Amino acid sequence: MKAIVCKQFGPPSSLVLEEIESPKPKAKEVVVQVKACGVNFPDTLIIQGLYQFKPELPFTPGSDIAGVVKEVGSDINHVKPGDEVFGFVMHGGYAEEVIVPGNACFKKPPMMQFPIAASFMMAYGTSYHALKDRAKLLEDETLLVLGASGGVGLAAVELGKLMGAKVIAAASSNEKLELCKEFGADEVINYTTEDLKTRIKELTEGKGVDVVYDPVGGTYSEAAIRGMAWEGRYLVVGFAAGEIPKIPLNLALLKGCAIVGVFWGSFAMKTPKKNMQNTMELMQWYGEGKLKPHIHKVYPLGEASGALEDMMNREVKGKAVIECS
Repeated sequence: MKAIVCKQFGPPSSLVLEEIESPKPKAKEVVVQVKACGVNFPDTLIIQGLYQFKPELPFTPGSDIAGVVKEVGSDINHVKPGDEVFGFVMHGGYAEEVIVPGNACFKKPPMMQFPIAASFMMAYGTSYHALKDRAKLLEDETLLVLGASGGVGLAAVELGKLMGAKVIAAASSNEKLELCKEFGADEVINYTTEDLKTRIKELTEGKGVDVVYDPVGGTYSEAAIRGMAWEGRYLVVGFAAGEIPKIPLNLALLKGCAIVGVFWGSFAMKTPKKNMQNTMELMQWYGEGKLKPHIHKVYPLGEASGALEDMMNREVKGKAVIECS
């Protein structure tokens, strides 16, 4: 089978397309013929050796997959060969076939196309876990989403609105913010031309925001936490800006706020039943037409490095997807 292989940590240009051996499942595993794989910002870090964990070289990147079951392990009974599924893996998705843990493999709704299914798990799983489980977002609270036009950011905008919050979307261009409005943002902030802290204060009439969803990090994090309301919750989702900020802890004291970590991948693996419940709720909303993932572009497998380059250059709005077979 064909797969994108990372043989040494480095930029996307160092990845190679190779023929490798097809995988065989263990008892609790599923082999999936991959039709599509979502491109996520952590993929750009993993191939450079900059993520929280470093896979053993060589490896194939890619986490969000959708495809057709080829083979199942002896303990698998919820899916069978021929079923259309979507799922999550720690890596291995940029390939024609991949091993998926049974508890992270779900039947795909018939009406959901493969690129959409491959855009769903990480973006919506992360954002829903963040807002529901970590922030416990309440109706009528105010949610600020940084990096709001990206995959997880746009999902957070959409879910925050669906959960009854007032949503303020912050992004780096007016074009990106127009997309955020289409997905339900009540107010927008262009943080390249406007002062983030000042605009938060203006838009909340001095109260501040109840929840900050931050997949960006960098220079905007401190300004956002300074714009929080009393007893707010600051969600640490990622560091797409490339810089891990150092937050003065006196701000947590003065705001009476909580700084809360969000690592959906570990949540999904450590508490699969809770993740399954969240996934079923998201699937129901999708089936009701309440969630509509935005596909930026679909790339062929051989152009995976280009997809990652576009992600690193902040050119992707919503989700980029690699078509694997």
